[in-house]
Amino acid sequence: MNEAAIEKKVCAHAKKLGWLAYKFASPSNRGVPDRIFMRDGAVFFIEFKGTGKRASDLQNEMMRKIHTTGGIDCYTVDNAEIGRKIIDARS
Repeated sequence: MNEAAIEKKVCAHAKKLGWLAYKFASPSNRGVPDRIFMRDGAVFFIEFKGTGKRASDLQNEMMRKIHTTGGIDCYTVDNAEIGRKIIDARS
């Protein structure tokens, strides 16, 4: 499955459960995760990839920085079911 299809399914599931799922872009900072999810004071990021694909070294470094500096969880998701399970576990 391609990245866009996985992202669409996971975001639709999140929105059904009351999560805000915003596309995240930081023009001067390459490698930031694709989406930021927010609900009831909880925040986390997801970097979406096509099935079997991995985050780049730059993306992994940015997610590590977000986690260690801000204490915010970041996930790489290449499967819609795994993405839905992350949302469910955080709900």
